[in-house]
Amino acid sequence: MRDLVFVHGRAQEKKDSKALKEEWITDWEAGLALSGLSLPLPRERIHFPYYGDTLDQLVAGKSPDEAARIVIRGAAPDAAGDLGAEEKAFIEAALLEMVARFEADPDLAVQRALPAGRLVERGVLNWEWVQGILKVLDRHVPGASGASVALATRDVFQYLTNDGIRGVIEAGTAAAMPTDRETVVVSHSLGTVVAYNLLRLNGQQKGWKVPLFVTLGSPLAVTVIKQKLAGIKPIGFPRCAAAWFNAMDERDVVSLYPLDTRNFPLTPAIDNKVNVHNKTSNAHGISGYLGDREVAKRIHDALTAP
Repeated sequence: MRDLVFVHGRAQEKKDSKALKEEWITDWEAGLALSGLSLPLPRERIHFPYYGDTLDQLVAGKSPDEAARIVIRGAAPDAAGDLGAEEKAFIEAALLEMVARFEADPDLAVQRALPAGRLVERGVLNWEWVQGILKVLDRHVPGASGASVALATRDVFQYLTNDGIRGVIEAGTAAAMPTDRETVVVSHSLGTVVAYNLLRLNGQQKGWKVPLFVTLGSPLAVTVIKQKLAGIKPIGFPRCAAAWFNAMDERDVVSLYPLDTRNFPLTPAIDNKVNVHNKTSNAHGISGYLGDREVAKRIHDALTAP
């Protein structure tokens, strides 16, 4: 029997890992029920590495709005944790690419989101400009906010550029991967970046065998994220994986693009499902993905295949 590893995304801090694992299983069970299926493996063969508190330390104790302000603007010059120019540029580029999904002229849309008659200099060092970006995203992201998207973007940057954070996250995730049997890997949001990077860098060396790699609500095709990944190692199909299935809701601003030959060209090509109707308020929640009938069945079939 094959094992299953779930790799979660951001905003899971201060949660009980066992309870969180059970939530994911329950969501998956709901999707399986739509096909008349049940769990194909015992719970102890489902692994859930947890790293939420590692990322939470970046903005510990802050309200969402204040955390977003720290994330994008940086702390006061004499305070610890001020953001560097590279990080600010990364966040601005990602957010503007998301705005471009909804607006033909992103810069004009941002200017219009600011107080009438007020011209603001473009650039992430200008907090008013960034506020305009967040306001545009607020209008287009159902059930979420520009601030939450900004926080997710910073988490990706920190994972990709901070060796300490990446080391902790990858060590915990790698420890959950069995080496003596095949393992289906299902990842969500930031977790898709973590899982992809880990599988392509370490999978073959560690002898992992992944019959199916699943990414849900993935930001992997966002330009600046691809560039950072390519800076670590050229983009390529994880050699330990036999197949890759990606699913997204087109309203999910975090996933932005399908992982197709245009946006994430790999050989072999990734199998994409772009018509998930994620019923969570922001169209990005994991329950809306695992509860999709086709997604749930794909995971089931990969686990039960001979």
